[in-house]
Amino acid sequence: MGKLHLLWTTGEKEVAMKVIFPYLINAKANGWWDEINLIIWGPSARLASGDQDIQRQMQDIQDSGITVEACLACTDAYAVTEKLKNMDITVRYMGAPFTEYLQSNDKVITF
Repeated sequence: MGKLHLLWTTGEKEVAMKVIFPYLINAKANGWWDEINLIIWGPSARLASGDQDIQRQMQDIQDSGITVEACLACTDAYAVTEKLKNMDITVRYMGAPFTEYLQSNDKVITF
């Protein structure tokens, strides 16, 4: 089944709540992937840090066993690094890791 990395870039709440999060939860619950990793990148960092509905869904995602990481350059740009770290999200520079994901046999999708 492999590993999926979902790159979440949009700052649009509706896309997160109606498309991204339901897919992630269903993919995990149904075993569609061996491993799932959600990557917060760009405007999604600001949305994740400031919206309670998003934060509740993020907790459900983490509780399901999906890993979540965020781009440090992005979180710094939006001044939300500590907020995301306090949500138990791994925050690190993502250029090299993301490139490794793309060059591997893992699957990457972007929203």
